[in-house]
Amino acid sequence: MSAEHDDVLWRPTRAGHEGSELTRYRSGLKDYDGGADYLDLWRWSVADPGRFWESVAAFEDVRLGGVPAGPVAPTEMPGGAWFPGRTVNYAEHVLRRCPDEAIVVVDDDGASRSLSRSELRGQVAAVSAALRRLGVGHGDRVAAVLPNRAEAVVGLLACAAVGAVWSVCSPEFGADGVLSRFAQLEPKVLLLTDGYHYGGRTHERADEMLAVVEQLPSVEHVFWVDHLHPGSVPPADRPVSLWSEVVDRGGEPEFDQVPFDHPLWVLFSSGTTGAPKGIVHGHGGVLLEHLKVLRLHSDLRAGDRYLNIASTSWVVWNMLVSGLAVGATIVLLDGNPVRPDLGRVFRVVEEHDVDTLGLSAGYLHACLKADLAPQASSLRTVQVTGSPLSDDGFRWVYDRLGAVWLASMSGGTDVCSIFVGGAPTLPVRTGRIQAPALGVAVEAWDEAGRPVVGEQGELVVTQPMPSMPLKFWNDVDGRRYQESYFSTYDGVWRHGDFIEFDPDGSSVIRGRSDSTLNRQGVRMGPADIYQVVEALPEVREALVVGAELGPDAYYMPLFVALQDGADQVGAALRIKEAIREGLSPRHVPDDVVAVRGIPHTRTGKKIEVPVKRLLQGAALRDVVDSGAVDDPELLLEYEEFARTHRKSRGITS
Repeated sequence: MSAEHDDVLWRPTRAGHEGSELTRYRSGLKDYDGGADYLDLWRWSVADPGRFWESVAAFEDVRLGGVPAGPVAPTEMPGGAWFPGRTVNYAEHVLRRCPDEAIVVVDDDGASRSLSRSELRGQVAAVSAALRRLGVGHGDRVAAVLPNRAEAVVGLLACAAVGAVWSVCSPEFGADGVLSRFAQLEPKVLLLTDGYHYGGRTHERADEMLAVVEQLPSVEHVFWVDHLHPGSVPPADRPVSLWSEVVDRGGEPEFDQVPFDHPLWVLFSSGTTGAPKGIVHGHGGVLLEHLKVLRLHSDLRAGDRYLNIASTSWVVWNMLVSGLAVGATIVLLDGNPVRPDLGRVFRVVEEHDVDTLGLSAGYLHACLKADLAPQASSLRTVQVTGSPLSDDGFRWVYDRLGAVWLASMSGGTDVCSIFVGGAPTLPVRTGRIQAPALGVAVEAWDEAGRPVVGEQGELVVTQPMPSMPLKFWNDVDGRRYQESYFSTYDGVWRHGDFIEFDPDGSSVIRGRSDSTLNRQGVRMGPADIYQVVEALPEVREALVVGAELGPDAYYMPLFVALQDGADQVGAALRIKEAIREGLSPRHVPDDVVAVRGIPHTRTGKKIEVPVKRLLQGAALRDVVDSGAVDDPELLLEYEEFARTHRKSRGITS
């Protein structure tokens, strides 16, 4: 397919191609009349989505109960029903195939321990039985504040087993950040940790957690995860059960069979464009999408070991848990993945024989900057997501990690899945995501709503996906959901990313369409500027925004976090020259502004839009939820810069 390209970094061997899970799936298809090419298979999957998703369910032996009550796949969105009349339970399928060594937990200090299949099933049985005794049932909410440890996996699966609705925040969120999310849900039960270890430090969280309980009148019971202080019961004003005592009861789990679209969990948006939105996903849609992504697009297999670097607040963590459903051992890395140094992740890979490793692009760029040379002999696959990986980032993977398959992918919390991603039967080209995901009718559209190839356009999905949100929480009339995805193109999902497809089906994400730069009518992607600027040795990281400050007034500053000791004036000159030579004079920013650091969401994404809104005069409290930012105090520096800049231009409103 790509013989004409000279930017190929990796090709599957014949044995790898023929032995992949994707090839095994395609070879077993009944009545498939398409070609052997991946794009042929993709075209079939979107031309006949009902047959495709039925084939995924059959390939994975998904046990659907009930009686079919209509077509498998809806034709319109939003609002269509998948597999109407059928029943399923996500937790049952996750636990059905999990291996003898189900979970490996690696502590912040490097110590590790395993949870066996029987131990995991016993703990899920004990917690789900306790929930049932408390009267927790279908539709009740169970909310948790837990780190990336086995307790979070057990809590999710126990909640799903009884048909309740799960939601979780990682414990670094302050009480306000937790409450901005959980107050919307009115949970009946809370699972709370007394603290956690991170970067060699112990973080006590009991006081913050008790403050959360006090502010949630709906809570009837608290499960207290006594991690730091075993056996210690907190002075809460609600009934409390110690986690360590509950899970010891064991048992065999029972699973309520719920409708295919029964709510499974609520994932929250980042909160960088307003109050966090509660996004509701269903049992069946999540199960099928995750099985497809992990098996067909990640080549994850029974017996593999799967490590994905994620907190419990990031959708990637949910995908990691689903690794159990394909029979993989999941490795939970607790604590700081870059302390004592960047190489920690790869030492865990080596020590625990990890086959598939999921990383953020930001982490790989940090490895590139540090010229890290890790050992990772067990690795077969590297997944990368979170933000676009630069060309140099792609090359670093192959220079330093060898003949691994780099499966770059892009999706979103919104769909709990991917739009474009890896294909183990295709070559990997520098800087490019390999292919559109099976079953996803994804295209790039220009401003007139026409599909385009070879130029960037809005990332749209023209047909329903099983894991699209059932709804937003408390969005009674569906208006917020409609406005978020379907207000630009009627009946077509607009995701908010710019994407560019090549004729071979590969693609590049050009950044968020709401953060795209527009100078004199010419659109430019921030990712292009980052690729040039962050390759300079004196630059740690950069953030660029373009803000309309009035009629014919467009301001484009570039904020840079410099390496210690770098000369600001000299660095600014070199940055502008590098952009001028590497891109164009139009890409050169109006100002290069040295800052202490670049703000991110807690999942590592740069927050460009809130900074843009600050420049336009919005108040900090109105542009971002402080609980969603990795360093909230850092934004005060940007707020002050915006205030000073607006004053210098005579802008008072």
